[in-house]
Amino acid sequence: MQRAYWLIKLRWMAIAGLAAATFTAQDILNISLPARHLYIISVILLFYNFLLYDLMRYITWKGRTTTTNTINRIITFQISADWVILTIILHFTGGVENPFYLYFIFHIILAGVLLSRAQCYIQATLAVVLFGAVIFLEYSRIIPHYVLTGFVLGVNYRDELYIFGTFFVFVTTIYAAAYLTASISEQLRQQQGELAQTNAQLQTKDHLKNEYVLRLTHDIKGHLAAIQSCLDVVNDQLVGPMNEKQMDLIERAHRRTDKCLNFISALLKLTRMKLTGQIEMSSFPMRNVIFNSLAAVERKAKEKAIDVSYRIDESVDEIFGEPVLIEETLTNILLNAAKYTTRSGRIELSVIDENKSILVEIKDNGIGIPESDLQHIFEEFYRAENARNIEKDGTGLGLSIARQVVERHGGRIWASNNPDGGSTFSIRLPKPPTKT
Repeated sequence: MQRAYWLIKLRWMAIAGLAAATFTAQDILNISLPARHLYIISVILLFYNFLLYDLMRYITWKGRTTTTNTINRIITFQISADWVILTIILHFTGGVENPFYLYFIFHIILAGVLLSRAQCYIQATLAVVLFGAVIFLEYSRIIPHYVLTGFVLGVNYRDELYIFGTFFVFVTTIYAAAYLTASISEQLRQQQGELAQTNAQLQTKDHLKNEYVLRLTHDIKGHLAAIQSCLDVVNDQLVGPMNEKQMDLIERAHRRTDKCLNFISALLKLTRMKLTGQIEMSSFPMRNVIFNSLAAVERKAKEKAIDVSYRIDESVDEIFGEPVLIEETLTNILLNAAKYTTRSGRIELSVIDENKSILVEIKDNGIGIPESDLQHIFEEFYRAENARNIEKDGTGLGLSIARQVVERHGGRIWASNNPDGGSTFSIRLPKPPTKT
């Protein structure tokens, strides 16, 4: 379908080129030619292209499905009709004496790209027949020969050696171009098919991998939850008192189990999101989500005497999405900012109305992100080097989940370093559709 439209777009340029070339040749270069005939052909081409465009719009109206054979027939018709029109133009502009007969090669290239090898050779044969017919009919004086006075002498169309040489070059060039273009296109189509098949296999394997991870992590989470519940009972000394060393070991085991559970929960959430690929979305007030996220980070910020400020444009109202996931995403980024900002630092949250979208920026003056890590921080299990130095037990899934959430909402998330230190995380989310 795109290729059929592509031919129509190319024809608009050809129409403009024909009109411009006619005007330049006659009015600027003073070359004698039947300009009226050529302008009429330009107008006919214009209407012809409009009809083709309307036909394409009609067969695709309101999402109609069209078979590949139908589109191929339309493409074949377009190229064949263009051969005829190009032959008529060539007749009115000097016939065999006009070196622009080499323009036939452009359509051979198009035929090789858009059609099968057999169809390409058929088009090449049609071009040879049409050009040969013009040469023969003008030579035999069955049709008049138009001399391009001021450009050529106008006698070569009767010179048998010139005619034979020109036609031989034309035929060999056309068929050579058809062979080369069709061969290259055939190889590219074959490679494209192999790549599509490989991509489908990779998607299937990725889906199976995600299902396996989902089942495995779900089972592990159940076992860890059971272990943690047992540790809670022992840690609360419900089964009897413990000495200091025993308490220390239990607390360490409890902390480790808690970290494992957090990791498994994050992995489960990411895998489910990948498997379903869909989120139930609706309009919700953005301000409530912002305030909930700020409240979630308040305690951690106070522990490190970090100043947290915010600014929300007055026009910010509703946003389109899943409020729980958006809130978790913002909370996670705010907690990261608090984690990697030194004591007595600052965090600034801005929510900006951008007409069709909302831009959320979370800026801190913390440790920043090494330039070499910036392009990787949203990848699964990836952690920046300076972040690993501060906390060795991070999961590396938080920002990956954030990216999945934002992209599922049709938005975009990115990070950058601030000139005065620290980093800024930016999230752009679409507003709800305008009600009419």
